[in-house]
Amino acid sequence: MIKAVKGTKDIFGEDVLRLQRVEEIIRRTCRHFGFNEMRTPVFEETALFVRGVGEGTDIVQKEMYTFQTKGEKSITLRPEGTAPVVRAFIEHGIYSQPQPTKIYYIIPCFRYEQPQAGRQRQFHQFGTEILGVSSPIADAEIISIGHHIIQSLGVKGVKLYINNLGTRESRAVYLKVLAAYFAEHEDKLCKICNDRLSTNTLRILDCKVPSCKEVADGAPSILDSMDDDGREYFDKLKSILTTMGIPFEVNDRIVRGLDYYTRTVFEFISDSIGAQSTICGGGRYDNMIAELGGPDMSGIGFGMGIERLLMAMDTSTVNIDAAADIFIGFIGDKGMYEAQGLTYRLRSQGIHAESDAGERSVKAQLKYANKLGARFSTIIGDDEASSRVLKVKNMDTGETTAVAFDDIDSFLHKGD
Repeated sequence: MIKAVKGTKDIFGEDVLRLQRVEEIIRRTCRHFGFNEMRTPVFEETALFVRGVGEGTDIVQKEMYTFQTKGEKSITLRPEGTAPVVRAFIEHGIYSQPQPTKIYYIIPCFRYEQPQAGRQRQFHQFGTEILGVSSPIADAEIISIGHHIIQSLGVKGVKLYINNLGTRESRAVYLKVLAAYFAEHEDKLCKICNDRLSTNTLRILDCKVPSCKEVADGAPSILDSMDDDGREYFDKLKSILTTMGIPFEVNDRIVRGLDYYTRTVFEFISDSIGAQSTICGGGRYDNMIAELGGPDMSGIGFGMGIERLLMAMDTSTVNIDAAADIFIGFIGDKGMYEAQGLTYRLRSQGIHAESDAGERSVKAQLKYANKLGARFSTIIGDDEASSRVLKVKNMDTGETTAVAFDDIDSFLHKGD
C-alpha cells in the first residue's frame, strides 16, 4: 500500500473544517486591517532563497527541497513566504505605486526537517508583509494583527517578546564583539554552534543545548550596541504597543533564524505546546528588497505556522458545525426526482440540504440522516409529490410539521 510521504499529512473531516474556519477568521481580520491577499508559485529559483533568506541559515543549508529542471535550472519548493512576496513586489513594479503595500498569504511551505508535533515537512503558513515604508508604526501594525488573530482564536498563555537587532552597521559592530566572546568559550559550544561562529553567530544565542545556553546567557546584549537612532526607533515601537494595549516583554536573545532581519524582531510564544513554542515570529528587513534587485525600500512581516496555531488554540472557540439543515429522502422514482430537484433548490438558496445518492431503503436513508446530524428530515413519495406538502420531522424533538413545497425554505430559515 502506498502511504503519505514522511512529514506530510492528509487533512479531512473535522480537521479540515477547523482549518477552514481558522482561515476564514484570518481572511476577515486581514480585510479589516487593510491587507490584500497574494498567491505566489509553490516553487521559485533557488537563488531567491539563497540571496533573500541567507546562505548561512539552517533553511538554506539543510532544509530546502531543491531540484534541477529538465533545462538544468535549480528550483526550490518554497520554504517560507517573505522572499517570494518581495520578488513579486519587485517584478511587477508594485513599488512604483503609493506605499505602503500591505500583503497577506496563506500558503503551503516545505522544509526538510525531522517531523514532530507541530512540525511537518509540508506545513501551512499564514504571513503578512508591509512593504515600502520604514517606521515603528508599521512594525506595531504588523505585531497588532498577529496579536488580534491570536486573541480571536482563543489561544491562551501567549507572550509577546520583542528585540531590536539594529541596523546593518550597528549589528556588524555587535557581531565582532559577540564572535570574540564566543571564541573564548569555543570548547563549551556544540558542533553546530562552532560552525555558526563563522557563518551565523547570532543564532548561537538561540541554541537550546544546555552548555551553549549557559555560555549564551553571559554574552553581551545587542541592545548595548544600538546607536541613538536605533534606541529612538525601539522606544517609539514600545510606546505605540503600550498605547494599543498590547503587552510585551523585551528579550535581547530573540534573534530569529533568517539573515534578512534588521531592527525589530519579535515572537509570540505559547506555553501550551512544549518545545515548539513559537507560534508566530517575524521582523523588519531593511535591505532585502534592494538585495533582490529592487529599490532601496524596507519591509516588515511575520509568519505564523497554522499547524502550531491549531495545537495551541482553544478549539471550543471555533465553530465547526457541519450538520445538514435538512435530509430529503424518497420512495420510488417520482419521489427521487422531486427530492433531487428540491435538494438543489434549497442548496441554491444557501441551505445545507442532503439527499440519498445510493437509492437505499427508507430505513437506511433515515439512519444516514441521523449520521449526518440533520436538523430536519422528510421523505418524498407519490403522495407528497402529488399533494405538494411535506411532512418535516424535527430530528431532536421528533415533532412533525406539514410544510408546503414552496414554503420549505422559509420554514428552515425560521428555525435558524
